[in-house]
Amino acid sequence: MARVTVEDCIDKVDNRFELVLLAGHRARQISQGAPITVPRDNDKNPVVALREIADETLSPDDLKEDLIHSLQKHVEVDEPEADGEAIADQTGAAVAATDADDTEENVTFDRMTEEDLLAGIEGLVPPEKSDDY
Repeated sequence: MARVTVEDCIDKVDNRFELVLLAGHRARQISQGAPITVPRDNDKNPVVALREIADETLSPDDLKEDLIHSLQKHVEVDEPEADGEAIADQTGAAVAATDADDTEENVTFDRMTEEDLLAGIEGLVPPEKSDDY
């Protein structure tokens, strides 16, 4: 049964490796309780996932986006862009704040020569070896 299902899915997803990733992700979703969109017919979750892709009840692009989203550790939130006047106001306020900071206090950073850096690195002690590694 699965061989026929894979052959049906190749029309929807060109790359077999990507098909395996998408079907595996969908099978994990089903095992976690996601509703299925085709009759189960006593099939296991991977076969149901392949049948959903073959019948186009789920979009492969949507599955791919969901897979990528599930693998991300840091998800960026898209914020709406500000209009031109708001950007000009923000840059004007930033320049004014910078000018105010310069008059209040001059910030200086310590500089280190290359020789000082090398001397500091040579002075470091390597960590003790342990059997945990």
